[in-house]
Amino acid sequence: MGKKLVQTYRDLVVYQFAFNAAMEIFEVTKMFPVEERFSLIDQIRRSSRSVCANLGEAWRKRRYKAAFIAKLTDCQAEATETQIWLEFAVRCDYLDPARGRGLYKRYNQILGQLVLMIKQSSNWTIQ
Repeated sequence: MGKKLVQTYRDLVVYQFAFNAAMEIFEVTKMFPVEERFSLIDQIRRSSRSVCANLGEAWRKRRYKAAFIAKLTDCQAEATETQIWLEFAVRCDYLDPARGRGLYKRYNQILGQLVLMIKQSSNWTIQ
C-alpha cells in the first residue's frame, strides 16, 4: 500500500504530531497550580497550538515558496518556545521529568520534520 496523498494540512504527519502534542500539553497543564494560569499555562498552551495554526497557514501559502518557508520557520520558533516552557514546567516541579522529556523529544521530532519540509520546500509548493 502506498503513502496517502496529502490533500490538506490535517493530512501532514507533522501536523498530526503537533496537534496531539498540543492536546497532551492541554491535559497536563490542567494539573498546574492556579497561580500559573495567566503565565506558564497560557504561554505553553498558546505556543503549542501556534505550531498547528502556523502549519495550516503555511499550507495555504505554499503558492509562494518564501511565504511557505517563513510560516514553517514560525512553526519552528513556536515549537522551540514550547520546549522552553516544558523546561520551566519540569524545573518548577509542575510536570513529571519523564513526561516532560517525552514531550520535549516529540517537539524535537516535530522540529526535524519542519526542517525537512523547509529543505524540500520545492516538493511542497505549488508550481
